[in-house]
Amino acid sequence: MTDLYRMLPEEIDDLVKLLGEPRYRADQLLQALYNEFPKDVSSIKQLPAEMRSKLTLAGHAVGSANEVHRVVSEDGETTKLLLKLGDGTLIETVLMQYHKKDKEHPRSTVCVSTQVGCAMGCKFCATGQMGFERNLKAEEIVTQVLHFASMLHERGEHITNLVFMGMGEPLANYAETIRSVKLLTHARAFGLGQRHITISTVGVMQGIERLAEEDLQIGLAISLHAPNDDLRQKLVPTAGPHSVEDLISVTRSYFKKTGRRVSLEYALLDGINDSKEIAEELAALLKGNGVHVNLIPVNPTAGGFQRPRWKRITEFERVLKEAGVNCTVRVEKGSEISAACGQLRTDMVKNPNLGST
Repeated sequence: MTDLYRMLPEEIDDLVKLLGEPRYRADQLLQALYNEFPKDVSSIKQLPAEMRSKLTLAGHAVGSANEVHRVVSEDGETTKLLLKLGDGTLIETVLMQYHKKDKEHPRSTVCVSTQVGCAMGCKFCATGQMGFERNLKAEEIVTQVLHFASMLHERGEHITNLVFMGMGEPLANYAETIRSVKLLTHARAFGLGQRHITISTVGVMQGIERLAEEDLQIGLAISLHAPNDDLRQKLVPTAGPHSVEDLISVTRSYFKKTGRRVSLEYALLDGINDSKEIAEELAALLKGNGVHVNLIPVNPTAGGFQRPRWKRITEFERVLKEAGVNCTVRVEKGSEISAACGQLRTDMVKNPNLGST
């Protein structure tokens, strides 16, 4: 079976031609897929019954994920879903909304997963501690976005941003991640602007270098977490002996190639990487580099790390800013429902008695 959500518009064009149907049927099919969110081929009523039969007989289907569990934050702005894929695999995905009084529609960001689990093994990340199961296919990434798009459509709202910061390392699943980006940004498919998408990586060098050659205007965020190799290797077991130097170098080359500023993610861990001395070391490393640093007070996970006191967080930020390093402290959403950065972990919620909601 070939999932129609895997096919780029140009491939849909070829399929329609192969089926002996007129060209405009491709546009009707794409319009239905990305705006009507059908659950199966038979429910695509924009197409004649004969063409729907042709699609089914040719082995084409509409893949979707069943919602197994939903949890919403106290303020109603963060929603985490546990989705079951066609083979029974469970994944988590998150919607974060930011309401502004002067705007009719909220900024709605979907945080998608690209793998089931993660092989990077970061000590403070719940996903990294659950191990690696498998890569997600492009259509399984797309279905996470469409699930929320359908939900928001019912409210008269829409997805505005997309971050590849859910379960897994996107650049370790490079081909499927990029195919999903192309599907989600294609004007004839989901149509989200490239500049509204950010891919986050723990530092897969080959993947970053390949991404720079893709001619895409998407954002890149690199998880640094330490200003020196000794500390970084303790926090990120897959880091190489010269990973800090390599990552700083690749941020420059990525910017030169794409014109897109790179963000560095820095999880603040109490008593580990949050001292004034380490802040000064980080400031010296990044001064004049032009990157933006996102300081992320660590969220509670199975790793046992603690979030620093607020005074310590602001002191770390002050040191960086006084050195001319552009930085902000990320406002986390959904930590109380384990939906924030580093908290996604399906093996903590697997329950055969959970039903669809």
